Amino acid sequence: MPLTPTHLTEALKTVLDPDLGKDLVTLGMVKSAVMEANVARIGIELTTPACPMKDKIRGDIEAAVQRKAKEVGANAPEVIVDFTADVRRPNEKLRSEANPLPNVRQIIAVGAGKGGVGKSTIAVNLAVSLARFGARTGLLDGDIYGPSAPTMLGLNSLGTETRGNLLVPFAVHGIKAMTIGKLVDADKPLIWRGPMAHGAFKQLATQTDWGDLDYLIVDLPPGTGDVPLTLSQLLPLTGAVIVCTPQQVAQDDARRAVRMFQQLGVEVLGVVENMSFFVDDQGREHDLFGRGGAQIMAETMEIPFLGALPLRPELRVNCDAGTPLKNWDNPLLANEIDRIAKNIASQVSIASLGGKYQMPTLSVR
Repeated sequence: MPLTPTHLTEALKTVLDPDLGKDLVTLGMVKSAVMEANVARIGIELTTPACPMKDKIRGDIEAAVQRKAKEVGANAPEVIVDFTADVRRPNEKLRSEANPLPNVRQIIAVGAGKGGVGKSTIAVNLAVSLARFGARTGLLDGDIYGPSAPTMLGLNSLGTETRGNLLVPFAVHGIKAMTIGKLVDADKPLIWRGPMAHGAFKQLATQTDWGDLDYLIVDLPPGTGDVPLTLSQLLPLTGAVIVCTPQQVAQDDARRAVRMFQQLGVEVLGVVENMSFFVDDQGREHDLFGRGGAQIMAETMEIPFLGALPLRPELRVNCDAGTPLKNWDNPLLANEIDRIAKNIASQVSIASLGGKYQMPTLSVR
């Protein structure tokens, strides 16, 4: 049985990039894989023309193709590896290619270096705030290991719908939302390896019928793992918002998240300090975690500080109850959330004035 391009792709899935630890196919480095008589010609695109691991990658490819030939009973082919280099970062490359979500004007990732900092709280309330300002807004709960949207948006009693081969997003609280939490058993732990997480996130993002949106807010899993990488390879992001609590240990992880997005070619729109301080029933403020730490981090990293959100009991109550619109019943809390949303919209506007992005229409009322 002769080797086919499909066999070559299968072989290349076993070859890991020595630096990134992921296979060449997942990383999008394989640009061609064809058979010409008994010659396997493979095109690999490196991130730098001076890659010091080029010879190892070539050797690993040759070995993988020979193993595949033996496995299928084919003659051992000659393997020719052609290297090219594209020094653009993953998300920079996407901006010159076809957008899988052409009707979504701005895509904003909300990420965090560590869990427990209230990233999902910020994402949900940011989406609702932008919608209250008049923007057509969607929320993609991309935290596929620990989805929070079913609780925070009150989706538990709602059923999922499809339209053709597309998922129909939930229309709640003035926004459209989709989450993996409504597609699996609520009590089932999602023990997924990288390729499974990649596939689940891609399906959620591109097989949901979002319609026309001004903003799509993407709530990411914490950390610097597979899903942020997938997102940056899949969708042309407008930018990322990093959520951080004031204490030093949270800042350390937030810095890593900032650097990750910068390395992927995603503009960091700024940092939000969540749980900045606690407000008790008498209105007294208590600095539980050391107020201002995230702002200092933003200043030292020369990225915008987007605002602080304190710990208010009603914020927790409304998120747990799935009634985010009730946050606007408290004028102080409403102003704090809206200030952050306006600052984020302003950062997108600044990028648009530089000719990078198309701005949505946002009417303030």
